[in-house]
Amino acid sequence: MIPLRNSKRFLSKTLRQPGYAVRVALRRLRAYAAYKRGDGVSSPPEAITFFLTRLCNLRCRMCGQWGDQGVTKKEGGDGLRNVLSADAVCRALGEVRALRPNITLFGGEPFLHPEILRIMTAVKESGLHGLVITNGTLLDRFAREVVEMGWDELNISVDGDKALHEEIRGLPGVFDKITSGIGMVNAAKRKMRRKTPLINLQCTISKYNYERLEVLLDVARQAQADSLTFHHLIFLGNKVLEEHKRVDQMLGCSSRDWEGFAFEPGIDPKRLFEKMSDVLSRPAPFSVDFYPNLSEQGLAEYYLRPDYMPSEYAPRCVSPWVCAYVFPDGSMRPCLNCSFTFGNINETGFMKAWNSPEALRYRRELKKEGIFPACRRCTDLYRY
Repeated sequence: MIPLRNSKRFLSKTLRQPGYAVRVALRRLRAYAAYKRGDGVSSPPEAITFFLTRLCNLRCRMCGQWGDQGVTKKEGGDGLRNVLSADAVCRALGEVRALRPNITLFGGEPFLHPEILRIMTAVKESGLHGLVITNGTLLDRFAREVVEMGWDELNISVDGDKALHEEIRGLPGVFDKITSGIGMVNAAKRKMRRKTPLINLQCTISKYNYERLEVLLDVARQAQADSLTFHHLIFLGNKVLEEHKRVDQMLGCSSRDWEGFAFEPGIDPKRLFEKMSDVLSRPAPFSVDFYPNLSEQGLAEYYLRPDYMPSEYAPRCVSPWVCAYVFPDGSMRPCLNCSFTFGNINETGFMKAWNSPEALRYRRELKKEGIFPACRRCTDLYRY
């Protein structure tokens, strides 16, 4: 149900949001039962991620979309300006509100969506748990509203202190913009006597910051954060991409977006483990964790083995039974980096797409293989 190595992380979430955690556990049980059944049909999704836009106002160096190797940056064209319509999101929420899935708004940068407040308000008026994954640069424009509407969580990406963050993000002044926005959210929470939204700082470990991870503790403390999570880098090699073409041919789709993660990590896992141990040994008034939660040996395998296969987590993906990804064009996909679609919510509605013949086919093929080649370091592989 919950991977054992994630139990501490889940316990921390339970203490902060007990009702939310209980709902997650119950839905996860149903999804695992559907996975074991093996017919491809799944119970209603535990979580829905609305990929609102591909547009972003930053060019973070390690980003698979807009970074040094980013696929989205290379594409160009008017298609990148497409956004998922607020009407489409509201229709989907109307279908699923009684099922109470958790809602994540993602991008690109979701606060660039022209109707982001309408979408967030619709999530809360539907009685659903809402999370936004954001770079934080636009929070100052929306601070009062997100507190006032009772929004639940903000996952804000930060890579280091001011100098380090701006070196990685490539935009002077951006760190102060983020901290100012967080400060405005916290001030609004105090004024309105609200505990939410929770402020969750998220740091992607990269070759640019892995020897200075401890600076994030002070950043999180000053931000009055509720949690600080360090995410291990997602990357893969060209050999794995070649292996994955077999899957694309089998399913008749493209996984070209994985090309944005084809690079060498440039990280010494032994040194990283030392830094991780140092960070975890320091007291903090917020939860601190590394995700996925790997041992020293698991860390070495993760960063050094081109043919890496998880040994400390189950080498199988359950995400398409648990989470739905809806893209700007309305297509529902099994993951962020694969063009295979279950259907389009603008054409069939949400629930018909969720258990469409295409969805059943994809899940059956994935269940047979356990894991596809490009997915070995995917975030969702370790979550469910």
